[in-house]
Amino acid sequence: MWQDPIVSETRALREQYASQFGHQAEAIFQDILRRQSEAGKSLVTFPPRRPVDTSTAGRPQTAASP
Repeated sequence: MWQDPIVSETRALREQYASQFGHQAEAIFQDILRRQSEAGKSLVTFPPRRPVDTSTAGRPQTAASP
């Protein structure tokens, strides 16, 4: 089976990075937050999205009775 060398390299780098933190997601996340704050760059944020009521989605509207 053919293996993409870029994917292989990316996976190796990911493994190397995760092993620095004992593969603990919280430690990796904290490192990412620290790096973002040190970068001094403005991060893109989006306003919260409103949830869509799916209980009535796709149903035909009925006229109200007089």
